[in-house]
Amino acid sequence: MLRSEDTGGHGEHQGDSALHAVFEDVFAGDMALDPQQMTALGLDKGEHSASRSRLNGGGKAQERARFDYARASLAKVRGVDPAGLSETGRVRREVAEYMLEQRLAAEPFGIGQLGYPYRITQMNGAYCKLPDFLDSKHPVENAADAEAYLVRLSGLATVLDEECAAQAEDAARGYLAPGWALDYAEAQMGKLLAATPEASGMTASLAERTASRGIAGDWAARAAKIVENEVYPALRRQADLVRDLRPQSAPGDGLVRLPDGEAHYAASLAYYTTTNFSPDEVHATGLAQVEELSAELDAILRGAGLCEGSVGVRLAQLNERPDQLYPNDDQGRADLITALNRGTRYMQDRLHEVMAQVPEVPIQVRRVPPDIEDGASAGYYYFAALDGSRPATYWVNLRSTHDWPKYTLPALTYHEANPGHHYHFSLVHSDPDLPLLLKNYWLSAYGEGWALYAEMLSDEMGAYEGLERAGALQSWLFRAARLVVDTGLHARGWSVEEATRYFSDHVGFTLPRSRAEIERYCVMPGQACSYKVGQNEWVRQRRRAESALGERFDLKRFHDLLTEGLMPLTMFDRRVEAWIGRGGG
Repeated sequence: MLRSEDTGGHGEHQGDSALHAVFEDVFAGDMALDPQQMTALGLDKGEHSASRSRLNGGGKAQERARFDYARASLAKVRGVDPAGLSETGRVRREVAEYMLEQRLAAEPFGIGQLGYPYRITQMNGAYCKLPDFLDSKHPVENAADAEAYLVRLSGLATVLDEECAAQAEDAARGYLAPGWALDYAEAQMGKLLAATPEASGMTASLAERTASRGIAGDWAARAAKIVENEVYPALRRQADLVRDLRPQSAPGDGLVRLPDGEAHYAASLAYYTTTNFSPDEVHATGLAQVEELSAELDAILRGAGLCEGSVGVRLAQLNERPDQLYPNDDQGRADLITALNRGTRYMQDRLHEVMAQVPEVPIQVRRVPPDIEDGASAGYYYFAALDGSRPATYWVNLRSTHDWPKYTLPALTYHEANPGHHYHFSLVHSDPDLPLLLKNYWLSAYGEGWALYAEMLSDEMGAYEGLERAGALQSWLFRAARLVVDTGLHARGWSVEEATRYFSDHVGFTLPRSRAEIERYCVMPGQACSYKVGQNEWVRQRRRAESALGERFDLKRFHDLLTEGLMPLTMFDRRVEAWIGRGGG
């Protein structure tokens, strides 16, 4: 791990101090534009407590403000002379410069962020994001928190209307989600509206948390009134807009349906993989790795007596075996979550075998709220608040327990919890020397690549028993197949149906689950490629270091490279080279 004092020199220390001051300034401005992230980080208190009552906004004006701020921030970072910095300072300056450049990469396409070309889909939009945020990240520990919740709940109506205006503007230039994605979004809005205001999850979340903490007040009634008089009318306006725009949706499923689709996808792929790989290169890598992983799985499945049909067919058969399934009812869901908690504790106790540093940060396993599970990812992770006020959460989508055969659960846990995302975030967030700007930064190729590498590391630790190793291999096969279908959809004009069939045939998922995955990739172009591209690079860099250092290679010290923070894979290559040059320390 590098520190600013590692290279010594009074001038270098002064340069690092100047850079740190710039980082603090940029981060403060970031948070002023992103009060929801202030809450997620646990920083919305004291002099920043007003942030707890604010939302980010959903309109074009907010997007322009973020782009303008990124431009100004980039100039500040570039204004720090790298010649006066320590090695750590130079690394951090380069990461910050890359981060700010990538924020601006979406601006030419008229969208807020690459990877999210459509404002309202089955996975994106205030209608699904903000109720989840209020429930999972907004704290309710006292009456002031409850009041702030109500202010934010009221603000949801404004954000929905801002989003409507922006979506109408986007649609006029062809940026409108595929028709089926709009249908899903409208259906999910209808699901929200079907509940009475009193029974709404937005009301229930506040009512249950104030009651459990003994916070006196008519919170449920006040929340229900806001839902009835403000949120629901705005939600109906958005549902009406989506329905009215539906006939304007261009045919097709991938970015090739957009006027600038080819350039847009190239930018999205570069954004998510942090490489210069072309769609053809990514597609070819996916095909090759699907073949390799299928061969490994073939041997395991034959050993389990599954010999007939393709690997995908046999995985599908395994997925349907009664001994691999939890009942698709409340008790089955509870038992599945119990198993995930057990796996999380098991790996936490073993981290010291492969990690030099083992932070103790609580993590909870929770079911994705039923209101949003139809459009949500299969599993995902929310990091803990920096001040420890909210534990980390490992979310699992249990719309059907049959999506999660028992043999697949360990790999999922090692990806989302330890030694995957939870370990990574806990390590980075517990480092007092790393600037908040860089702690609050996500690069999918590096971070998801680490989590997929963590599944492989768990295999080396002997953490999979019996068919559980088939679950790990299927997880990697799943990510390799993503390289094929994502590039197929967005660069080769594949339809949802073609991609779904490829996925089901090769990965063994049911057709409904395969289609849900493909529909996600359609509205988040490039993101699905980050996992396997990132894992490949983590594996390549480790093998490179092992070969160069021989007996001097120390696995724990290699994993300490995580403490330098997230970075593009091209930069990671240079950091490993420098680490090897120092003898692996």
